[in-house]
Amino acid sequence: MRALFFGTSAFAVPSLRAAATHTQLAAVVTQPDRPAGRGQRLRPSDVKSAALELGLRVYEPVNLRDFAAQIAAESFDLFALASYGRILPKALIEQPRLGALNVHPSLLPHYRGATPIQTAIANGDRETGVTIMLMDAGMDTGDVALQERVAIAGGETFGQLHDRLALLGAELLVQAIDLAQRGALDGHPQIGEPSVTRPIAKSDLLLDLAWPAQRIVDRVRAFSPQPAARVELGGEVVKILRAHVAPDGSLEIDELIAPNRGRMSGAQYLRGKR
Repeated sequence: MRALFFGTSAFAVPSLRAAATHTQLAAVVTQPDRPAGRGQRLRPSDVKSAALELGLRVYEPVNLRDFAAQIAAESFDLFALASYGRILPKALIEQPRLGALNVHPSLLPHYRGATPIQTAIANGDRETGVTIMLMDAGMDTGDVALQERVAIAGGETFGQLHDRLALLGAELLVQAIDLAQRGALDGHPQIGEPSVTRPIAKSDLLLDLAWPAQRIVDRVRAFSPQPAARVELGGEVVKILRAHVAPDGSLEIDELIAPNRGRMSGAQYLRGKR
């Protein structure tokens, strides 16, 4: 099948590789290069870097309605999307013959939007999953084609769960592509009460040591290793990478990054302060 792939972040890279293997991938669509780092130099998205390694053509449209008109004369069987970061207009979604598939790391309609993995961990959820959705013009509102649940381990961080769900998403995308090829791709409306996540704000990263220890630990897990939860200790703001609840219910900080210093254990930090 002739397909287009839409994606931007690292989460989408396994799905990109899966689509490149199981379809005739005409091109990859990603967000434009963005300034990053102290020098604010333009940096390509993870998906663009992977697409160029695979020898694929890359589009970086600023206006998606213009892009829809640009490719309107082409024929596509399928679109696949993972972590693209923008809502596709109806004119674009309606172009492929068999529809557009979205790989979303939550059990839709739970945790629609930008940060489903971080939100699930921060809320202390015990399970999450991946949904393959048949896209419509809404934000993660389309019919469910495939869905698989997974348990969230007690100490699992955002980085660990992100990578695990990215691989699962690629596996489910391959299954969905196979169903489409056999003319058996079908979907059903999302079932349950919808909830929506939002992009991470700086205020979300700030910890309050007055919170219950488990709430703090879940927040630390949700933002580890990047961008990292922060708390004021000893008159300076430190990044907390790992923490746990001690048997007596108190908070134990296992690993942190202090200003102008590398990673260290909580015990090392306290010794330095003394």
